[in-house]
Amino acid sequence: MSLRFQSLKIITDKEILPPADYLFDGKTLQKAPANPSDPKETLLDCTGLLGSRGWTDLRCFSGEPGQEYRESLESLAQALIQGGMTEAVLLPNTQPPLQSKNEVAYVQNRTAHLFPTFHIQAAVTRDFMGEGLTEMMDLHHYGIQVFGEGLVPLSHSDRMMKALQYLQQMDGVLFDQSQDPLLALFGQMHEGIVSTRLGLKGIPDLAEEVAVQKNLEILRYTGGRLHFQTLSTRGALEQIRKAKAEGLKVTADISIYQLLFTDEDLLDFDTCLKVMPPFRGKGQREALLEGLQDGTIDALVSNHVPHDNDAKNMEFDLSPFGMAGLPTFVPALVRLGEELGYPLLISKLCSGPQKVMGKADAPWDTLTVFDPEASWTLDHTSNASLAENSPFWGKALKGKVKYLVNRGKTEGIHE
Repeated sequence: MSLRFQSLKIITDKEILPPADYLFDGKTLQKAPANPSDPKETLLDCTGLLGSRGWTDLRCFSGEPGQEYRESLESLAQALIQGGMTEAVLLPNTQPPLQSKNEVAYVQNRTAHLFPTFHIQAAVTRDFMGEGLTEMMDLHHYGIQVFGEGLVPLSHSDRMMKALQYLQQMDGVLFDQSQDPLLALFGQMHEGIVSTRLGLKGIPDLAEEVAVQKNLEILRYTGGRLHFQTLSTRGALEQIRKAKAEGLKVTADISIYQLLFTDEDLLDFDTCLKVMPPFRGKGQREALLEGLQDGTIDALVSNHVPHDNDAKNMEFDLSPFGMAGLPTFVPALVRLGEELGYPLLISKLCSGPQKVMGKADAPWDTLTVFDPEASWTLDHTSNASLAENSPFWGKALKGKVKYLVNRGKTEGIHE
């Protein structure tokens, strides 16, 4: 297989390069002379398209095993393709949880033939109860490097401490969505003027900031690597900024949709906008932008949490948290690219996530190519996910994936 991507603009962490030809020989990508010399090459006209190394999503959910009606592994793979991802980390919150070698082996076998490269975040405590630890060393022998409670904060301080200690023996990383569960108890959205107007119990910034502070203190005591997921507050970012300056091995990500919505968008009680962490105020969005630009935030994630229609078609306070973030990830990126520039955003999808995963510079064997001007509508015919819990349902969008390459596998290319 030999593919020539003609007149493609490559986005690096620093700039958008002028149009050039890039050749994929089945193993790696490299810049090529402008005039094709091999008649066996498949020519792909990329005029007007943008590309980069393949994107990595550090946080997405599959209902399989146990809740395949929400999202199967196959449908998640298609949603990842639609979102431009060549690599992804699976949340462990399935039924049963991804907490033993049986569940891990099942997922590994089911995903081996799929296009994206999947990494499993295995549970730290059994059934996410915050008590008995899982067989972390045994799971490591099955190739697991990432551990965490996924959608559930690891609020038990002793289990957090022991997990960080064990993970140092296997060069693993602990992922956590840090939040104090008691400070957030019964919360439905961000605590502020809007929650008061709507009569909904709010989740204060304090719930996140207290948990981040506590977990950073534990990290200082134990050492190890800790990755904070889906941060949303200025105070939490300031603490992580200081921890990085101190030399702690800490990284962080945010959901791309935290940059598109605020709590004011919930005034019509749209349950598709009920997410965790909740959409905060405009001031918090400005803090997130600062964190992206100064390197406090290492990665952008889809935070893809699909739900069936019945779960979201109910009263706001009864509806579960979560948004199907992957199908519209590229339009979200295009929208933000106009404000922030693509090099910054792409760095949070390529080099940033690879740093979080502890990977050295790998060969250029992945590629994401997208059309920032392509128009389409999210509906039953275009949606790759099984879920429809998206605030963009039925709306016209701009930005679409064109070609993907992942270590010899391709999507969107017809030879």
